[in-house]
Amino acid sequence: MHTMIDIFVYLFENYADFPVHPEGDTLLRKLSAEGFDEMEINAALEWLGNLRAGQAASFSSRSIRIFTEQERDRLGADCLDFLCFLERADVVDAPLRELILERAMELGDNRVSLEYFKVVVLMVLWSREQDLDPLIVEELLADVAEPPILQ
Repeated sequence: MHTMIDIFVYLFENYADFPVHPEGDTLLRKLSAEGFDEMEINAALEWLGNLRAGQAASFSSRSIRIFTEQERDRLGADCLDFLCFLERADVVDAPLRELILERAMELGDNRVSLEYFKVVVLMVLWSREQDLDPLIVEELLADVAEPPILQ
């Protein structure tokens, strides 16, 4: 059974240039033809639509971020530490950090695994048409061979 995360990985691998991926019914038919479940496709397309609509908030580069209890519970130390690492390594800035957190929190009520979180990061960077260092992409997709799970 394919999951929403499989759809994200498929889209990234097949449409590395974000603006050229098919939209709407065309994308729905393409994903259906690839064997993805219609409910998962609809959930993934809704999530991506909300990602496109999301605005990266404006923050001072000197601002300090304190994670909420809900963020700590849902994402756990692994995901939050990884996000802090990406920010310190200048892969994401404060506004992208907030967009990543928003999208990760929209995944449901279950705890998000680090593997799933990395794909969320990848999708946010991909949608913003960031130039992605191949080493970063490799790190973000490293554990996707095994389907990531929501814990």
